[in-house]
Amino acid sequence: MFTRKTPARLRTAASIALGVVFAAAGCSNGPGSGGGRSFEFWSFTGINQEAAVQEYERANPGIDVRLSEVGSSVETAQSLTIGLAGGKVPDLVLIQGDDMPRFVDQPHNFRDLREFGAADVQDDYLDWVMSQSVAEDGSIIGVPTDVGGMAIAYRADLFAEAGLPTDREEVGRLWPTWEDFIATGERYTAATGEPFVDNAATSVFYQAVNQVSRKYYDDEGELVYAENPEIRDAFELALRAVDAGITARQSTFTEGWSAAMKQSDFAVVAAPSWMLNSIRSNAPETAGAWDIAAIPGGAGNWGGSYLAIPADAANPEAAWDYIREMQSPQGQLRHFTSSGALPTTPSVYEDERLAGYTDPFFSDAPVGRIYTDSLLGLEPFHIGPDSAPIGQEFLNALTDVEQGSGDPARAWENALRNVEIAIGE
Repeated sequence: MFTRKTPARLRTAASIALGVVFAAAGCSNGPGSGGGRSFEFWSFTGINQEAAVQEYERANPGIDVRLSEVGSSVETAQSLTIGLAGGKVPDLVLIQGDDMPRFVDQPHNFRDLREFGAADVQDDYLDWVMSQSVAEDGSIIGVPTDVGGMAIAYRADLFAEAGLPTDREEVGRLWPTWEDFIATGERYTAATGEPFVDNAATSVFYQAVNQVSRKYYDDEGELVYAENPEIRDAFELALRAVDAGITARQSTFTEGWSAAMKQSDFAVVAAPSWMLNSIRSNAPETAGAWDIAAIPGGAGNWGGSYLAIPADAANPEAAWDYIREMQSPQGQLRHFTSSGALPTTPSVYEDERLAGYTDPFFSDAPVGRIYTDSLLGLEPFHIGPDSAPIGQEFLNALTDVEQGSGDPARAWENALRNVEIAIGE
């Protein structure tokens, strides 16, 4: 998850986020409110935590979960940072995976979830996901809520009009590599005169860059983003997609992106499991027109989040009760069937409710099997404390080119310079 912000917009967003922080702080649960069973929860938007909260409240009458959707994942992390500094924090907070390392580096700011029994359930979760929330001193800072997996959602009706295959297996065979994906886009645009993919920054770069063996850090935690050829290759792929003229130039999660999806202005979008709900809600009238195919380039993962309890939380036990119930293997399985968020608990991957799950909105695609298969063979890479801002600056540079305000010949150098500014290196 991410949000691109120009500096002015970022300041506005930060101001809004600050307002949410202080507003939330003003009505924060005290130790005595709700008998200590109610609690305050900060989440980011677009992840449908409201459904999970409502499920929990129905199952636990009398408990009031005060959910605040602070903004994007970036804005939520910013608000948490401000709140930690000012001592105004919620009882529970959702942290996006790429933001987690910098909070794991501050274990003193969070409750060690081992004190509530997290060590007893640690093995329930994918090793490479769980390990990202364990601090150097062994404390467990967060419990993983979901993992993304990778796939391409495509409009089968628009593919038919373009003379392309529509069967999901045949479609997957169109693009074993990202170069093949771009070539397919050129065929589509030549046949229809319409854009093929929503944008290059997220649907090409952000996918390819999450399929690498090393990303922005090496295994020892040293920064390697500038000299890592896999990052440069992913960046060049996105520039090539822009140059091919196959993108709708609609940045993900913007109003324009939602409207373009509704108006069928592009035919494919990169879609980790958590994205499916956004497609359903943005374009409900396109139900049955979409399908899901394998992503070019093989295994990978985009996204995933953690639930953490700040050290100064007023109701930490109530927050842990929520984590324990909703993030258990069965809890994550229930959430998958209602929201599409792929569990981080592999023990349910063969459960028929997941393995046999098909989605009529996506032409009865076997969603559970597609996304669990997309994780097979994944080689996890090291995620560092500045992974999120580094990724954001690469996205910003590519978006600038795509929107016509950036020079493609200087985009890589501009991205590196802005990364240095962003992380202070």
